[in-house]
Amino acid sequence: MNITINQLSENLREITVLLNAEEVKPEIEEIFKKESQKLQIPGFRKGKAPMSMVKKLYGETIEYRATEKISEKKFWEAVESEKINPVSIPKLTDIDYSAEKGLTFKAEFEVIPNIEPKEYKNLDFQKVIFEVTDEMLEKEFTEMLKKKATYEDADIIDSTNYVIEVEIKRIDEHASESEHENSQPMKIDLSSNVNPEIVTNSNGKKVGDVFEFSFVDEHKHGEEVHKVEYKYENKIKSIKKIVLPVLTDEFIKEETKDKYSSVDEYKKFLKDTYEHYNKSQSEEILLNSILSKISENNPFEVPQGYIDIMYKRLNDYEKENAKRNKKHYDEQLSKEQMMKKSEWTARWQILMEAIAKKENITVTDEDFAKLAEKEAPLIGLSVDKLIQYYKDSGRENVLLEDKVIEFLQDNNNIKEVTPEEYEKSNKLD
Repeated sequence: MNITINQLSENLREITVLLNAEEVKPEIEEIFKKESQKLQIPGFRKGKAPMSMVKKLYGETIEYRATEKISEKKFWEAVESEKINPVSIPKLTDIDYSAEKGLTFKAEFEVIPNIEPKEYKNLDFQKVIFEVTDEMLEKEFTEMLKKKATYEDADIIDSTNYVIEVEIKRIDEHASESEHENSQPMKIDLSSNVNPEIVTNSNGKKVGDVFEFSFVDEHKHGEEVHKVEYKYENKIKSIKKIVLPVLTDEFIKEETKDKYSSVDEYKKFLKDTYEHYNKSQSEEILLNSILSKISENNPFEVPQGYIDIMYKRLNDYEKENAKRNKKHYDEQLSKEQMMKKSEWTARWQILMEAIAKKENITVTDEDFAKLAEKEAPLIGLSVDKLIQYYKDSGRENVLLEDKVIEFLQDNNNIKEVTPEEYEKSNKLD
């Protein structure tokens, strides 16, 4: 088998394969034999017609199919021998066969580009640190207390500690005649996360008073941004003051079914939960910043075939997840968003492996052993079996990514900032 590789572009290769007559003849004859067994030729039992007659009647068709099958098979043998890893289905062209000369074919296919990563070290990044405040904890307690709240009639709204019932109707110029004329009843909890105009404009109002509020809906049609202002008039029908129960240890025990025995104990649980969440959010924001910047510094064309591979993986995962949770999954509806994610995933995978290669970052048996020793007691498998499972299931790539990310965090300048400082800095950028 004679093989020639031609580079058409950074991602595209063309392979030319030449098989002499002796190499391809046995495979051609084997395919003719198998195909002839399927044929029903008048005057003969199925599969019993002489080969000379089969070739006379169907030779050209069978030969064409045979050369396609052999070409596809020999393509994969050829790229394996050349240590090339295609990331797309080969496009076979120029298949030429004769019994005297043998078989020649060409195939185009995509490969991972060989990139030289740059500007991924000594960059400046901000790590936003979210603090857990007493105000956050008090809000959690308030929401808990509101489940047992009682309500008293009130004359006037003088704070956010009220639930009001209103008759609401739309009054802006875009409203229909029906919307202008008809009002709908609505209950509004002013202590919850409502439109700030509602809180401000209802303050000081009594039953029978009217107040207005508005908001702007902003949405896209293609690349064009559309803004529509909605304006509403509200007539107050009733005002109820929220009366919260007293926060006591007994209340906490009852609400948590004795899981926590005191206010202080539950407060510690809330604080720990917030801190864990805040830490994960902080790390996620930092990681996204690092990966986005490094990707921006290393532009290259991602092979479409590789994007398609990532799309299939992500799509299969989402379908399986939806099935497991008994939810409907609209594949067509999510395709555009999923394709963008697939392109990003493919780009990062190529860049990550290039950085690992340049920095000699590898996954060792010691890395597998450390992970297995940590997870074995939780899973209930022996360390040796778990290590083998990791290797068989492709866990090596996950470990490699973790090590590359750790390297990037260690080799870039990371400054801790408050959320306010982070927001101000990103606005300036």
